Amino acid sequence: MADTLSRLGLGTSPLGNLYTEVTDREARAVIDAAWEAGVRIFDTAPHYGLGLAEKRLGAALKDRPRDEFLLSTKVGRLLVPDPSGAGRLDDDGFVVPATTRRVWDFSADGVRRSLESSLERLGLDRVDVVYLHDPDDHWEQAAGEALPALVELRSQGVVGAIGAGMNQWQMLARFVRESAVDIVLLAGRYTLLEQTALAELLPLCAERGVDVVAAGLFNSGLLARQDVPDDATYDYRTAPADVVGRARRIAAVCARHGTTLPAAALWFPFGHPAVTGALIGARSTAELHANLAAFAEPPPPGLWADLRDEGLLEAGVPTQ
Repeated sequence: MADTLSRLGLGTSPLGNLYTEVTDREARAVIDAAWEAGVRIFDTAPHYGLGLAEKRLGAALKDRPRDEFLLSTKVGRLLVPDPSGAGRLDDDGFVVPATTRRVWDFSADGVRRSLESSLERLGLDRVDVVYLHDPDDHWEQAAGEALPALVELRSQGVVGAIGAGMNQWQMLARFVRESAVDIVLLAGRYTLLEQTALAELLPLCAERGVDVVAAGLFNSGLLARQDVPDDATYDYRTAPADVVGRARRIAAVCARHGTTLPAAALWFPFGHPAVTGALIGARSTAELHANLAAFAEPPPPGLWADLRDEGLLEAGVPTQ
């Protein structure tokens, strides 16, 4: 497990109080438990809790040897004070005061300001990876201004690798084709349930030598339990009945092979040679340990063949 665990990272949106409040102590316990288990990849963003996730992650890692972990953050949303938000909570899904607001900014200056603020919140002088965060509606500025700024910061050694992180694969493919990205973070589009990135993005990344980090492996919750509930979420909304049914069919095949739906979901993306890492989130040590336990042993190889035979995986999916 040690070698594969080195490719599994901790995503920190839950530690920014996504949907539910997490205390400073609980957040610190999750990060400490991840470290003790051997996790050395940590991903964060200003968006997560209006900077709260970055602050909590930085505080937990400040006494850890800097050369022993890899940290990624994101640019594209500047955080600015908003006194008018006093007395209310953030309206973007995070249970934090709305006294700060997000401003979309993929300009070169915005990128530099965003990264400088992130380094201050993290208490670091460099990060290993910087992603353009959700540039869906900002292609021109992201490609024309933000990426050149990141290339310059990479040449200066302020950042290691540069890339983009999105919930869609189409624009990521365009970044790979048309720019000098090193890495892409793909959320939800290459999972046990959905392989829409298989036909174009993943082969393109393999051909160009661009690393793929898979996120959203549970498709926002649908694949997180062996017994899929009726009210499971998919893409952060209540899952349609047919999608719930598909997940239950996958779970039944997993059970026949002596494994579970969460375990198969965590292992699935690593079957593709372009995927070099994956992120999991946890808002408690119990969630973290459950995920790591699910990742402790790969499912039997016959599982993937049976899923393909039953039409539950794309025919061209490569597997372990």
